[in-house]
Amino acid sequence: MPPISLASGVVPEFGPVATIEAAVAGGFDMVGLWVDPATWSAQDSREARAALAAGGLPLLDVEVVWIKPDSLIDDHRRILDVGADLAAANVLCVSSVPDHARTADHLVQLCRHAEGSGLRIALEFGIFTEVKDLATALSILDAVAHPLRAVLIDPIHVDRSGTTIADIARIDPALLPYAQFCDAPALRPDPADFDAVIDDAINLREQCGEGALPLAALYRALPANIPLAIELRSQALRDAFPHPALRARAVAEATRRWLEAYA
Repeated sequence: MPPISLASGVVPEFGPVATIEAAVAGGFDMVGLWVDPATWSAQDSREARAALAAGGLPLLDVEVVWIKPDSLIDDHRRILDVGADLAAANVLCVSSVPDHARTADHLVQLCRHAEGSGLRIALEFGIFTEVKDLATALSILDAVAHPLRAVLIDPIHVDRSGTTIADIARIDPALLPYAQFCDAPALRPDPADFDAVIDDAINLREQCGEGALPLAALYRALPANIPLAIELRSQALRDAFPHPALRARAVAEATRRWLEAYA
C-alpha cells in the first residue's frame, strides 16, 4: 500500500502544528503544510519542526506557490526556504499567468533556488488556473527543462480538464514524485463559471470510492507505490468532523479501505 499524506486542505482552518498533530492522530504516513510567506514566522518553523519530529512524520509538501501576474519571486523563494528548512520533499505550484513562457521562467528560477535542498517543484494543472490540462503543464515543464521540475496530478482536476487515464499513463515517471488523491461527483461545473469551479474543488470533493471518478484506473496509471497526498477539501467533512484529528482519521480510514480493495 502506498504511503498516504494528510494534505493541508483537509484541515484548512487549522495551523501547521494542529495539521501535523491531526495527521499523527489520524494515522497518516506523511503530512503537507500550507505556508503563507506574509505571516509565516521563525517560531512557526520551530514549532512545526518540533511537531514533525515528535510525530515521526515526513513532510511531503508545502503549498502554495501561486504564480500571478504581480507575483514577487522573493515571496515564492521564501516558501521554498521554509520547505527546505522543514525537510519537505515537494513544493506545490499553480499559475494564473496566461503567458506560459512567463510561468516557465518563474519555475526555472524556483528550480534553481531549490538546488541542493531536496525539494521538487511540482506544477499542478486545473481549469481554475491558466495551466488548464496535463498537455499544457507538460509543455511548460519541457520549457523549464530542469531536473527538479515535476507535475502534480489531482483526480478532480484530471476529470474536469478532460485529461484521460491514457494521458496519465504516458507521463514520464521521473516527473511524478507524488500525486494527490480524492473522489468527486460525476456532475462537472461549467468551466466558464469560476465560482462553481472553485466550489467544486474546495467544497464538493468526496471520500475515495464515494464519488464517480475512475480512481482505480487512475491509480494503476501512476508509478507503483507513489506517495498520495489525500486532497479532500469537503464542506461535508468539515461539518461532520469539526475536530481536526477526527476528520483526519475519517479520511485516512476511508482512503485505506479503498486502497485495500483496489490498489
